[in-house]
Amino acid sequence: MNVSQAFKMAIKSILSNKMRSLLTMLGIIIGVAAVIALVGVGQGTTKSVTDQVESLGTNLLTVNITGRGSQTTIDYKEAEEITDQDNIEFAAPLNQSTGNGKNGSESVSVSVVGTTADYLDLKDYGLAAGRFVSQIDLDYYQKIAILGATTATDLFGSDNAVGQSFLLNGVRYKVVGVLAAKGSSLTGSNDEVIIIPITTSERLFKSKGVKTINVQVAASAQMDAVTAELEAALTKKFRGDTNSFRVFNQQDLLDSFSSISGTLSLALGGVAAISLLVGGIGIMNIMLVSVTERTREIGIRKAIGAKKKDILIQFLIEAIALSGLGGLLGVGIGVGVAQILSRTMSMTVVISMPVIGLAFGFSVFIGVLFGLFPANKASGLRPIEALRFE
Repeated sequence: MNVSQAFKMAIKSILSNKMRSLLTMLGIIIGVAAVIALVGVGQGTTKSVTDQVESLGTNLLTVNITGRGSQTTIDYKEAEEITDQDNIEFAAPLNQSTGNGKNGSESVSVSVVGTTADYLDLKDYGLAAGRFVSQIDLDYYQKIAILGATTATDLFGSDNAVGQSFLLNGVRYKVVGVLAAKGSSLTGSNDEVIIIPITTSERLFKSKGVKTINVQVAASAQMDAVTAELEAALTKKFRGDTNSFRVFNQQDLLDSFSSISGTLSLALGGVAAISLLVGGIGIMNIMLVSVTERTREIGIRKAIGAKKKDILIQFLIEAIALSGLGGLLGVGIGVGVAQILSRTMSMTVVISMPVIGLAFGFSVFIGVLFGLFPANKASGLRPIEALRFE
């Protein structure tokens, strides 16, 4: 008996017991579909976060000043001196708080960022109207503000906000600019923000000293050198107290998240793969039942010349056909579920061909693994005993 004939017999056997075959394949179908859908969601989440981090640039450093006493704080001019290096393209010291903006009956509670002129380029903002913070605003503690696109709409509607005034925590500020819409990132909405000079921010929120310094390095290859120089300068500033600051590399953050999400995707895939094992056990059970039901058929075939390997191949191919067909159905359902999740829940789902291939290949392997025992049992039956079976 050749392989093609064995496949025809296997398909005929499956179709003759459609409901039993479907229930047998159910574990494989669910397992393959779950692996594809869950891994797709995991990889999609990773891609979404990675794209957001990379959109900010991987050559970014963030310096957090954690000290609270007078000896462990730094003002914005000192921050600019420390970051005045050839390898640094932009550096923006900043303080961030939550403030209440009000214009007439309209009121918003948004993030208020006190910063310097470099913040516009460092965060890759664009101006829809007006101007950004300038040095004269810093020197003279000007009560001026640049509004995010959403904040400008919330406070002034469709009117041009530039040149108008509003209250920020009860203090009147003049709008000198409106940012172009940018959307959201990992840190929240970039359009719901009010930006003011850092010197004015210190007075408004009664908070002396810079809390954060954002740094954009000119080239990624210089990241380690710039980090070392910043750490050395800050250690000298704080007289050896390295607990007063932290320097974070954005690429390190991206690598850490990729590692975590990769582990999570692997764990999700592993959990889903348990269904494949359950499906394999189901296939073995049904094949054992099939061997028992067809014992007389096996005896007749052996009596007319079928060899042990012919019977082995026949039942093994039946098991592979069941698992393979279940795997194909699982692939279709898994891709469909992933697409539904992507459209209905606004999730980023990545359909990976290697994952599909691995899930399908594993389902076929399960068929071989759990089909061997019943196939071997069938091939080992003695013809005379099989013929006498009732």
